[in-house]
Amino acid sequence: MQRTEVLRAERISKAFPGVQALKNVDLSVYQGEVHALIGENGAGKSTLIKIFAGIYKPDGGDIYIDGKKVELQDVATSRNLGISVIHQELCLATNMKVYENILLGREPVRKGLFRFVDNREAIRYAQEVLDRLELTVDARAEVGHLSVAKQQMVEIAKAISFKARIVIMDEPTSSISTKEADKLFETIRRLKTEGVSIIYISHRLQELDRIADRVTVLRDGEKIDCFNFSDKTRDQIINLMVGRDLKDVYPPIPKSEHIEEMFRAEGITSDKVTDISFSVQKGEILGFFGLVGSGRTELMSAIFGLEELHRGQLFIEGKPVVIHSPGDAMSHGLALVPEDRKKNGLVLKQDVRYNISLCVYNQIIHGIWVDGIKQNQLVSKYIEELSIKTPSADQLTANLSGGNQQKVVLAKWLAAKPKILILDEPTRGIDVGAKSEIYSIMTDLAENGMGIIFISSELPEIANLCNRVMIMYEGRIAGEITDRERITQENIIDYALGGAQK
Repeated sequence: MQRTEVLRAERISKAFPGVQALKNVDLSVYQGEVHALIGENGAGKSTLIKIFAGIYKPDGGDIYIDGKKVELQDVATSRNLGISVIHQELCLATNMKVYENILLGREPVRKGLFRFVDNREAIRYAQEVLDRLELTVDARAEVGHLSVAKQQMVEIAKAISFKARIVIMDEPTSSISTKEADKLFETIRRLKTEGVSIIYISHRLQELDRIADRVTVLRDGEKIDCFNFSDKTRDQIINLMVGRDLKDVYPPIPKSEHIEEMFRAEGITSDKVTDISFSVQKGEILGFFGLVGSGRTELMSAIFGLEELHRGQLFIEGKPVVIHSPGDAMSHGLALVPEDRKKNGLVLKQDVRYNISLCVYNQIIHGIWVDGIKQNQLVSKYIEELSIKTPSADQLTANLSGGNQQKVVLAKWLAAKPKILILDEPTRGIDVGAKSEIYSIMTDLAENGMGIIFISSELPEIANLCNRVMIMYEGRIAGEITDRERITQENIIDYALGGAQK
């Protein structure tokens, strides 16, 4: 059967100062297919889709739409040619209505002497687009009141309203639940039947098994292979992505033989969580799992002094402590790697040196001057120990890959020498190779006696890395699994869905 090619890129190259982001990359996309674009962080995926979106201009190469050579000069040109991008960070005006977002800059106007926006027509048209995609979203709702998943659906509706024929989705499931992801996949299948082509970027290979037709693998800015997804095993795909075998993605679980309590929480109650108690032993990785909205992040925010603690008591090494702010938490040996590294973990416009030093400036400042020698020694130490891939400590953190940004966040906190490290979704949005490195860092820290609280939405991570697991449901502890043999994905999800105590 002859397939219609809607997009073809040939020999696409793009360089930034000190980095060759893309080198002679080819990509073709057929009508009505889901074409997965995968690779490690820094492989060139984001650069390529920004070229398709008209955000970057390539240094070399050609792009064809329907067989005709085109110049994607800007976003408007790309959009007019039928390409629409749904970025990982959603681009919506949250204080405006759904219909206003869908038709922003293209509002229908009433004819007459005075030209007013025809809100009735705008609502009708936007609702028609939403209904066509079978999305249960009210066009009159305020976007800020919608869940992240529904906001994502609004982005898709917005793309379709531009009559997009090629929709690019960048990590669309990174912040939504499994149930919400199922709805997204239904929408993608519906778009396929209408002849819309999807370029789908994801680090979650299990998702591709459900929706991908073909896959293109990038590594270090070059195209490694293109194939039908069903033609290769998961291990073969990982090998293509990272250029090496990753048979042991998960390192051995640290043996927490220390009967020494590092941290204890008793009766923690805040606006979002109720009466939660747990403890962490020296050298232990304690997992926290729960579905979106279960209160995991809110619990850690209350412990770390980011949210008000209404009731409860905290103990570090057996001694009661009072924490009203992150500064208090740090002074008692707590560190928190936040869920959103870009928003809460890094100063993206500053360099690697600045970010790694952020929590220890009091140790490297003498009077009003920074001790440059001492700072450079500290920064170099963590760049080497965590294998942070950066041209130098002067590199802007915003220009690092997601995995290396996460390592910088870790380095920042490790420099403060914490006793207890809270990791909230530390592998979100990073590739399988970087994940494996983060896992090894975690287990090394635990083996050296650090107490680790590990929050993850990835069941395999929880099941394969943790000594014990706490499961949350609707702001409370639904269960605790202490026996390693019983830490299975099935048992964890049963608690997370509000299952009976076992």
